[in-house]
Amino acid sequence: MNEEYHAPTLNSYIAKTQHEIRPTIVLAAFEGWNDAGSAATDAVRLLLESNAYEHMATVGEDDFYDYQFTRPTTRRTETGREVQWPRTEIYKILLPNAAADLLVVLGMEPTFKWQAFCSRIIREAQTHNAHAVITLGALLADVPHTRPVPTSLASDDPRLQAHLKISASTYEGPTGIPSVLGVQFEQYGIPSLSLWAQLSHYVAQSPSPRVQLAIIELLEEIIPVSVPDQKLREDALAWKHGVDELAAADPDVAKYVAQLEQATDTSELPEASGESIAREFERYLRRRGKYRKDGSGSDFDI
Repeated sequence: MNEEYHAPTLNSYIAKTQHEIRPTIVLAAFEGWNDAGSAATDAVRLLLESNAYEHMATVGEDDFYDYQFTRPTTRRTETGREVQWPRTEIYKILLPNAAADLLVVLGMEPTFKWQAFCSRIIREAQTHNAHAVITLGALLADVPHTRPVPTSLASDDPRLQAHLKISASTYEGPTGIPSVLGVQFEQYGIPSLSLWAQLSHYVAQSPSPRVQLAIIELLEEIIPVSVPDQKLREDALAWKHGVDELAAADPDVAKYVAQLEQATDTSELPEASGESIAREFERYLRRRGKYRKDGSGSDFDI
């Protein structure tokens, strides 16, 4: 194994570009059809909770939402009852030691006028010199909860494909706002990445800490952030044990999970190239460093 190997990242990609205004990387996730188990939006919320951020803008006019489909909520405050409307918020996280800051987009998938909605986000991103965008999503799939969470990273941009050693998505069919937003960014010359994780469809309820953790781990590989996730790992382990118990109590579910396990285990494995081994070893060392710097803590088998 080459000890000098360093996995390519968006940070190293942007560091090679020429720019007068400090660039940003846009990170976007939306509640709705693209967010199984709330894993994508929960991952972004944890990222915000773990870093200092500044609120930049709000996108959320009445024209974008059908309130019978995405209902507003009410809550009690010291001054009386308050109505909270579906909104998409934009925040900025400064990363002075990295080549770019983060512009975080978090909100609700709109009902109407998707192109106008995306244009609003892109205009805000352009004011912050966006150099790349990552859209996050989680989907329900026929995967067993007892195996590693399947994740994928794809881009249609040849430069990102070459730098990150990834390929374009082959999916065709109905799509959601993350894909539309990524395509719209590309039309403005801003390359996009899509990051997806799969959630076992028989445990679709939120939260889904195990899938959330998989998203965060992949994010940490490509952007210069580190999220304190020991509690999330504990939650993910407890979640898995709970699903194990439920599956064991129902013979039909247990049989179905076993079938999924067999299909997963007999499927074609990715090529164990020197580069893929090095990437996995770096991931292992990063996890070990997080939990054992002071000689305490443990790695979690989830």
